[in-house]
Amino acid sequence: MIGKIKNYFKESISELRKVNWLTKNETIQMTIEVIMFSLFFAAAYGLVDFLLIKGIFALNFIKS
Repeated sequence: MIGKIKNYFKESISELRKVNWLTKNETIQMTIEVIMFSLFFAAAYGLVDFLLIKGIFALNFIKS
């Protein structure tokens, strides 16, 4: 049992050494891209929500 656990950790470390890790600059660039993407879609969904709410209120006002 202990041998299997040791083997598991050895293999895990071996696999982690094979990973192609991002550089600091790549990490910063990707982080900025994710933040910009998130802000863009938050603004887009916010605008759609605002317009739908205005449209619903306009329809309710017309019905009255």
